[in-house]
Amino acid sequence: MSHSNYTRETFDQVMVPNYSPQNMIPVKGQGSRVWDQEGREYIDFTGGIAVNVLGHCHPELVNTLKEQSEQLWHLSNVYTNEPALKLASQLTQNTFAERVFFANSGAEANEAAFKLARRYAFNHYGAEKNEIIAFNQAFHGRTLFTVSVGGQQKYREGFEPVPGGITHLPFNDLAALEAAISDKTCAVVMEPIQGEGGIITGDPEFIKGARALCDKHNALLVFDEVQTGVGRVGELYAYMDTEVIPDILTTAKALGGGFPVGAMLTTEAIAASFTIGTHGSTYGGNPLACAVASKVLELVNDRALLDGVKRKRERFVAKLEAINAEHQIFTEIRGKGLLIGAALNQTWQGKAAKFLAAAREHNTMILVAGPNVLRMAPSLIIDDQDIDEGMEGLAKAVAQVVTAGPDA
Repeated sequence: MSHSNYTRETFDQVMVPNYSPQNMIPVKGQGSRVWDQEGREYIDFTGGIAVNVLGHCHPELVNTLKEQSEQLWHLSNVYTNEPALKLASQLTQNTFAERVFFANSGAEANEAAFKLARRYAFNHYGAEKNEIIAFNQAFHGRTLFTVSVGGQQKYREGFEPVPGGITHLPFNDLAALEAAISDKTCAVVMEPIQGEGGIITGDPEFIKGARALCDKHNALLVFDEVQTGVGRVGELYAYMDTEVIPDILTTAKALGGGFPVGAMLTTEAIAASFTIGTHGSTYGGNPLACAVASKVLELVNDRALLDGVKRKRERFVAKLEAINAEHQIFTEIRGKGLLIGAALNQTWQGKAAKFLAAAREHNTMILVAGPNVLRMAPSLIIDDQDIDEGMEGLAKAVAQVVTAGPDA
């Protein structure tokens, strides 16, 4: 592979400084392996942050993209198109939903969901019913509205005034929700498993209780499944692994397998509040994105693949437990399926990034979920051999960091 003129230094010269990417620059991916400009090979446990659900350059996705690229790329929403109708049909046939709105990202899907929840309440109960209840440490995107609903103050700082009418409560605290919810509440918004917040799984009783409280107060239950959706937990959507059906569900990340696409799913009755002209998106539902997403859904919504996700989780967990037996750095392994969080103990609080950097030196790409949790969200079809090799790299990285000590 050739040395490019573009380096990590170029980033600092041409990009806004809101990211601090790693020094190496990936140039090629195949399955769960990635190569950088120098030709160094890595095992990818990041999945592009839970996006590359079928790995890199999956041949069927590549073919679908090529075929669609020679047919039709973009129309406007003055027209509909066959890939969008096919994808919407797949989503409604395989979930609780009866109606679909397409966007380009998780934030946009959430923006649509929160707007719809307010609009529905406005139409049915009046302007007073506008409060959205969300949870501390939640993450729902970076637009001004979604960052306001998200429960992390640091992401709102300096962008005030932010939209009002939003209440934040502790996650998994049913008593707090019961005390706060009222007839002014239009929606309760949650991730079934908080991703950025540290891979915190919603307690089954909490989720069931939230559903009951929403019903009692005529509020909509909104599930942000941007990170948990499309096979990530070993079911097509994480709500299917609870005893609860939401009123609105958002999906993105894995939906396009790496191609940008998002969707908001809901019922016919609730969707009716989005009358002509009330919301829109130039690119939302474009044929390229929908064709690829349609193929992703077809491949992922397969019992054998979904059961494989649960089996592969066990392999990861066993390896993490072996690392922990040797080095005593984790308090618990969190999450479901291939959304995996390894929470660092008191000694290593705030040091998650050290492990990420060391893992990269040992040719393993991992993520963090906040400063205290190592996160992995690999391809759902990652080979066992790749799991073993990547975990070997992580084990070496952990040994290196532990030897140096927390203050190194």
